[in-house]
Amino acid sequence: MSETHPRLLILSPCFGDAVFGCGTLLASYPDSAVCTVFAAAPEHAVRTERDAQCGFGNAQQALRQRTREDDAALAIFDAIPIRMAFRDRQYLDPPSLATLTAALEEAIYGSTANTLLMPLGQHDADHALVFDACCGLLPRLAHLAWFGYEETARRGEVAEIGRTRIAELAGRGIVATPARPDTRHALDPARQVLAKRDAVRAYASRLQGNDARAGAPLAPERYWRLDVAARTAGARHRERRAAAR
Repeated sequence: MSETHPRLLILSPCFGDAVFGCGTLLASYPDSAVCTVFAAAPEHAVRTERDAQCGFGNAQQALRQRTREDDAALAIFDAIPIRMAFRDRQYLDPPSLATLTAALEEAIYGSTANTLLMPLGQHDADHALVFDACCGLLPRLAHLAWFGYEETARRGEVAEIGRTRIAELAGRGIVATPARPDTRHALDPARQVLAKRDAVRAYASRLQGNDARAGAPLAPERYWRLDVAARTAGARHRERRAAAR
């Protein structure tokens, strides 16, 4: 990640995904923005199995607590929360791909970000929907720097899906190249880990549910630089011409 002055916008399908997948990166880039896509409660007081596993009596209670936890976690990084008014699939009211794509494009243009991080969509249909929307946006917003991040909460279960996603990107004309944060902007690694650990702990209800798995949220983070294939080929051609001079 080599932007001279990167201004990050991390797209987080659900509360905590950005911190679990990019927490050490957030520790090195204060004032980054985190856009949580599925951040709205249903209109009626339903109780889903997932909310019950996390200790909640109904969806409204769950979303209020998850928002408080997210505020506490992002404050550790001085990150800016952005929350979209979409409901995830457990509430039986997910947005269409077209609706989500348009809303994400508006959120991106409304930010000051020049560097975007999108999830690989490894967990479930909600994550895959965000992945699909981002893949549709990337070619027409290719003037921005795009990176993919691996959702780490259940890495052992989704590693194969991650490999499939990289292949799927190639099929869409998007080249994925392994990337690392620019060390010029990095904090001491120990401080990064401590900040991420404290932020992960803020999501107490999520850790109480299915995501409390063998310390997976603190596993090493993985990123890929994402470029439109034609643009990547053009850049290589320019580099070869410059070297020949």
